[in-house]
Amino acid sequence: QVQLRESGGGLVQAGGSLRLSCATSRLTFSNYNMGWFRRAPGKEREFVAAIAPSGANTYYADSIKGRFSISRDNAKNTLYVQMNSLKPEDTAVYYCAAQLRVYFPAKTWDEYNYWGQGTEVTVSS
Repeated sequence: QVQLRESGGGLVQAGGSLRLSCATSRLTFSNYNMGWFRRAPGKEREFVAAIAPSGANTYYADSIKGRFSISRDNAKNTLYVQMNSLKPEDTAVYYCAAQLRVYFPAKTWDEYNYWGQGTEVTVSS
C-alpha cells in the first residue's frame, strides 16, 4: 500500500535549522500535491506548507513564511521542508501528506488522501 515516511526530526536549539524528508512509495509521486502539517503539544493540528506536483507552486502558513521552504524531488519520490530560524513554538510532530492533484493549495488535513506517521521536532530555548 501507499507509504509516506518522515525523517529528519530531532532536538535543535532556537535559531537553528533542520531539514525534514518524506519518502514515499507505491505512489505516482508526480501526480500528487504534497503538504506538511504539524501538531504541537496540546494544540490542534495545523497546516504548514504545500507544493504542487511540478514544484513550481508553493504555499505557506503565515506562521512559518520566510523561515521554512518546501521542495520536492520527483525523481526520488521525496518531499522536503527546510526549517530555518527555528523557534520553541515550532516544537511539534510534523507530518507529510499527499493529495491526488485536483486543486491547489489544499490546506486542511481531510483534503489529503495519504498521510505519514510523523517525525518529532523539539526546539529548545
